[in-house]
Amino acid sequence: MAKVEKFAFHVPSLEELAGVLQKGLKENFADALVSVVDCPDLTQEPFTFPVKGICGKPRIADVGGVPHLLPLVQKDKVYDLNTVAKEIELPGAFILGAGAASSRILGVNAELIPIAQTETEQKHAVNASYTARINPTDGGCLLEKYKYSGFGLLANLFASQGQPGKVIEVKANGRTGQHNFITCLRHILEKHYGDKPVGMGGTFLIQKGKAKMHIMPPEFSACPLNTDEEVNNWLKFFEMKAPLVCQPVIVSRDPGFDLRLEHTHGFSHYGEGGHYHNDTTPDSVEYLGYFMPAELLFRIDRPKETHLIGRD
Repeated sequence: MAKVEKFAFHVPSLEELAGVLQKGLKENFADALVSVVDCPDLTQEPFTFPVKGICGKPRIADVGGVPHLLPLVQKDKVYDLNTVAKEIELPGAFILGAGAASSRILGVNAELIPIAQTETEQKHAVNASYTARINPTDGGCLLEKYKYSGFGLLANLFASQGQPGKVIEVKANGRTGQHNFITCLRHILEKHYGDKPVGMGGTFLIQKGKAKMHIMPPEFSACPLNTDEEVNNWLKFFEMKAPLVCQPVIVSRDPGFDLRLEHTHGFSHYGEGGHYHNDTTPDSVEYLGYFMPAELLFRIDRPKETHLIGRD
């Protein structure tokens, strides 16, 4: 049984959070508007999620970690979304986020874009997850539906009861700062709340522009990857066009659990997806996001030996 550690986040009101983000985003984007709104119906396009919202007992799970992948892979590190839902004390949770697909199931290494309502004793799971992997025929991106609950190595997950309710809407156009959309949000939270960690998750659209994304190669590295440069030489990078639907998980500051502070995967309806790094069209990019602050953090199976490589 994986060790589970628990921590209560600082949870600002939505109104306070909207004000903090509004002020900070103006330093990074030409145009930014943050407001408290009713969560749009996420079962509709372009989201096509199995639930209507991201509200109800919101929490974050940081499962495993990059040290299970680097410098050399630990293939015995396997997890399950349905089990995670129970470990975070929310069976039947709706889960969004970013992780690694199960190489045992797929036979290859791949990015996991988890979008799933987990099972309960009364209801079967509803899985709308995707994987993005390298297409063996042309070296491009192969985006496929992933009907399994198993995953491997690591994941950063935002979970809730999947209910409608009030959320924070963030509109940001024309990036003027160096950092990507999610790093901007995280830095704003860290600067304002300092040593009171705030967690946040949800979904955002890249409505216009293009983004730099990566997909892990199908084969794990046979030689140790010991630096960020070695990791980046191993990863396959792509420029993907809007519209992209992304699932971020953000923690403003690590309260001592060896967390990955931000992790975002995304998919499209035209057949591409992967791990989001930044937009490549800062002048024309348009973001639209819906976020909820998390109440609790669950750290599941924290790596015994750790490092900070490969966490961007």
